Amino acid sequence: MEDQTADFGPRGYGAVMSALVPAEESGAFAVELPDGWLQGRTTYGGMSAALCVEAARLALPGLPPLRSAQFAFAGPASGRLVARARLVRQGKSAATATAELDGDAGPAVRALLTYGAARDSAVAHRDLAAPDLPGPEDCGPFMGDGPRPRFAENFDMRLAAGSRLMSGGAPTYTLWVRHLAAEGADPLAALVALADAPPPPGMVLFTGPAPISTMTWSADLLAEPGDPGGWHLLRSDCRHAAGGYSEQAMTLWDAEGRPLMVSRQRVAIFA
Repeated sequence: MEDQTADFGPRGYGAVMSALVPAEESGAFAVELPDGWLQGRTTYGGMSAALCVEAARLALPGLPPLRSAQFAFAGPASGRLVARARLVRQGKSAATATAELDGDAGPAVRALLTYGAARDSAVAHRDLAAPDLPGPEDCGPFMGDGPRPRFAENFDMRLAAGSRLMSGGAPTYTLWVRHLAAEGADPLAALVALADAPPPPGMVLFTGPAPISTMTWSADLLAEPGDPGGWHLLRSDCRHAAGGYSEQAMTLWDAEGRPLMVSRQRVAIFA
């Protein structure tokens, strides 16, 4: 199939996803992102993961809802990006797929995606109530006027509780977050991109700016997401940091308080 990689002006999330076009091989899609989606020399991790999820949606239609995803960030995602997906196995109610993202520098992301249809069950337990916090209209910006990664300009992040970066406080925060331009985007991939938008809470302990790099991300989806451009509440906690690595746990709710995702990340820190 002829490669139709397109360049485009707008940098919003919806524009990025609408610019994905079929690549040379079956089940692969290509895009070249504007600089506004970079974190240093790479596309930031949430967008890289979202491209994997979106490629699976486009290449493998008809799968049940995504239930779990594991992402390994192998290298920088820069230049022309190609995302491809392959079905590993599909049973009566569950399916497993792999997704890959490669850039000009080689392998960038390797993902394992697990899908499952809902079924009747007598088991129900919920212990993930959203915290009672002021709404986004009553919260100030999370990131101040200092240096910030370029991709952060695509999101609105407001501090509802916890510590700011490099403040020396407890390494935890709860933020209201939303895409600034997600019109027309698939809600699931948009949620993946949004969930990784804030910086690691371990950066609260930094004494000055320093690089970070997400190594792995494991996410469990709990409910179907809604409006891709709506407000979401995200809590992120650094549980352990030593030897140049940190570990964090995150929970994401929608504006109505429905838990949508729980996840964990391993992050390399250079401070």
